[in-house]
Amino acid sequence: MNTTNPRFSASLELQPGQVTLTQLRAIQDGGLKLSMASSAYADMRAAQAHVQHIVDEDQVVYGINTGFGKLASTKIAHDRLAELQRNLVLSHSVGTGEPLPDPVVRLVLATKAVSLARGHSGVRPELVDALLALANADALPVIPSKGSVGASGDLAPLSHLACVLIGEGQAKVNGVTVSGHEAMLYVGFKPFVLGPKEGLALLNGTQVSTALALSGLFQTESVLAAGLVAGCLTLEAIQGSVKPFDARIHAARGQLGQIAVAAAVRELLDGSAIDPSHPNCGRVQDPYSIRCVPQVMGACLDNLSHAARVLVIEANAASDNPLVFDNGDVISGGNFHAEPVAFAADIIALALAEIGAISERRMALLLDTGLSRLPAFLIEDSGVNSGFMIAQVTAAALAAENQCLAHPSSVTSLPTSANQEDHVSMATYGARRLGEMARNTAVIVGVEAMAAAQGMDFDRRLKSSALIEAQYALIRSQVAYLEKDRFLAPDIESMRLWALNTAWPAALQNILPSSAL
Repeated sequence: MNTTNPRFSASLELQPGQVTLTQLRAIQDGGLKLSMASSAYADMRAAQAHVQHIVDEDQVVYGINTGFGKLASTKIAHDRLAELQRNLVLSHSVGTGEPLPDPVVRLVLATKAVSLARGHSGVRPELVDALLALANADALPVIPSKGSVGASGDLAPLSHLACVLIGEGQAKVNGVTVSGHEAMLYVGFKPFVLGPKEGLALLNGTQVSTALALSGLFQTESVLAAGLVAGCLTLEAIQGSVKPFDARIHAARGQLGQIAVAAAVRELLDGSAIDPSHPNCGRVQDPYSIRCVPQVMGACLDNLSHAARVLVIEANAASDNPLVFDNGDVISGGNFHAEPVAFAADIIALALAEIGAISERRMALLLDTGLSRLPAFLIEDSGVNSGFMIAQVTAAALAAENQCLAHPSSVTSLPTSANQEDHVSMATYGARRLGEMARNTAVIVGVEAMAAAQGMDFDRRLKSSALIEAQYALIRSQVAYLEKDRFLAPDIESMRLWALNTAWPAALQNILPSSAL
């Protein structure tokens, strides 16, 4: 493999237990050459030696020389241990559905490597090196997105990853699907013959649900920032009041997210000539979707901050079973149960639903001439032209869809493995649905921003702040003023990408969890 690949914009050394949210976001985005901290190798070798000692002494220890799950009491002969581990991987590779997106697979590879490198899994360091080699070479295992209940870890999806390591399954190498055997040779490794516990260590763990939840978190951060920009654009378009963002109001309540959001909005609007221009306009109070942005979006931010703390811990966790400790003890437990991830995913889902819900209400406000004082449906020649009428219907449809998708997955449990695994987290579904919800919310927020820019265009005698004018110009560079009805679907897609991919001002970046963890 060419280690001077020009794809790499930087290198990142992973320190097990200390990988940050900023680093995880960078791993998802790609372009980093990953390596494991050299200090991790001694602990991995020591744990692997403990496992080998158990095998050599013919001790009976779950996961090393026994069957799995309900078959834990079945002792496996020494000469069949390699077969045991291989069969475990193959039998669990039962995933279905569309493959996980490449950014998520990169996170899975990196977090599985970090978990194994904690030194509690009893595997060879070469397995960790192979995982990072796959990530660095963009040789990404094809992992079906469905088939995990998030209880004994993400068994099925992680099995598809492990298949590649043993030369089975499939991987995408620079976008081309190849066999697992070809992928391993491409990155400079022979397919592994797994040793005692190695297959189980690869399969157990919460790395897929955690990677999906992290991806959902990062997208939610972007749409939250976009929602705040869209809200500011709408406030300026309707000539709303900035008084509800006064710092004293939010300090009197004390909610941290609310305080941070109000401060960010004040900074975004600082220097606007629009607000001072209408002190006696007769508008006493704006609707809640304008006035309560700090209260609603601040609560969303608090949820994201809590979820981020949970997911950073989980991304660094030893979550397979059993775990090996430095005195040689091998202890069975339940770190693979993904309940923390399930709860984190559920509160991210709540935030996504609310970001979209309040944005759709502002969109409706813009179209209602009695409330906004703007032309009906934001079009001059209404009647002949429908303007933004049906774009709001799309926003409403997606907001309603998100309300259904936001139902907590963590309250759902079906027993598996002959009732040995009798309570499950459903974290993997809970995290996977965040991608769809984020896409929906990006469309809603993008449609609002596009409509608000249209609203501002009806009176350009005065300018907003420099930050808001920059966002207005960015929107106008992608979406033209709607003079008469036209095919809007491409504009909506452009605004979806605006919501997900814009580099937001520091006023917004600094309040997001990725800037702090």
